Amino acid sequence: MAAARPQPFPFLALDGRLERAATRPISRELLADHHPLGASTGYMATRREDWATLVRRACAVSTFAVELSALGERELPGLLAFLAGQPRLPFHYLSVHAPTKGLQLPEAELVGLLASLPPHVDAVVVHPDKVRDAEVWRGLGHRLVLENMDGRKPVGQRPEQLAELFAVLPEAGLCLDVAHAGAVDPTMCLAHELLDAHGLRLRQVHLSSLRRDRGSHVPLTRRDELRFGSVLRRCPDVPWILEAPPPR
Repeated sequence: MAAARPQPFPFLALDGRLERAATRPISRELLADHHPLGASTGYMATRREDWATLVRRACAVSTFAVELSALGERELPGLLAFLAGQPRLPFHYLSVHAPTKGLQLPEAELVGLLASLPPHVDAVVVHPDKVRDAEVWRGLGHRLVLENMDGRKPVGQRPEQLAELFAVLPEAGLCLDVAHAGAVDPTMCLAHELLDAHGLRLRQVHLSSLRRDRGSHVPLTRRDELRFGSVLRRCPDVPWILEAPPPR
């Protein structure tokens, strides 16, 4: 007998009658029915560094996938220690978001710490603007996943910018942040161009809306569900990682 699939968004009832027509916008119900779904612990800021609690909260969204976010460099040693303790985790897909703030370590030392993550970590998500010496990041091999940036960052928004890094890091994958792409190009043509150029590298999707005043991640709005729909339909088989609480 096939194992029961993990149900994302336990508070949404899936009754099997959902339409799946390709022309239908991504609704909250269809989002709930996307099987490879998970949460980023990055939005759970009140329990930062309490990894056991963060994992429990992520499980309440989905037990299929998770992104453990050590966004501050000081959080990384605690995450390494937590994972070294071999906690029993239910996730089929486990990614770690590399630090983006408070960076003090030499680049090679930071990469060395990330490379020491246990083998069951599937991906290490990195912001391109933090890659100063691309050769150093080769040590992460296929686990390195580059995320496209919004307009506040000097690099990493466009396919050709990422292509320069992929040329040096041929094993690296792509994390498509749909909201970042939509902030740079509201028509979503840029998101499609990223998939056209690098879709074979796609490992996961970051999904949320953005606050216009600060660019911070907020729950997915109905407007963005409609705007992102055609892009998300091109990403059916990879985890969609929520970077804000699930929409209700």
